[in-house]
Amino acid sequence: MKPELMVHMANQIAHFFAAYPHEQAVEGVADHLKKFWESRMRKEIEAHVAKGGAGLDALVVEAVKKLQKH
Repeated sequence: MKPELMVHMANQIAHFFAAYPHEQAVEGVADHLKKFWESRMRKEIEAHVAKGGAGLDALVVEAVKKLQKH
């Protein structure tokens, strides 16, 4: 997947959850990525975050790091 598209999709998820309290928002983004993104897509976004996460909403970065811990 093109990085720009991946970033756009992930940021749309973050924008949806942005109105929630912070921890719920992070959990919501992480849960969405876990349930609805293929493992290949999750690996790509993890790699993007590892390279600095250019263009990603902070909620996405935090959610990806949370997923990596579990």
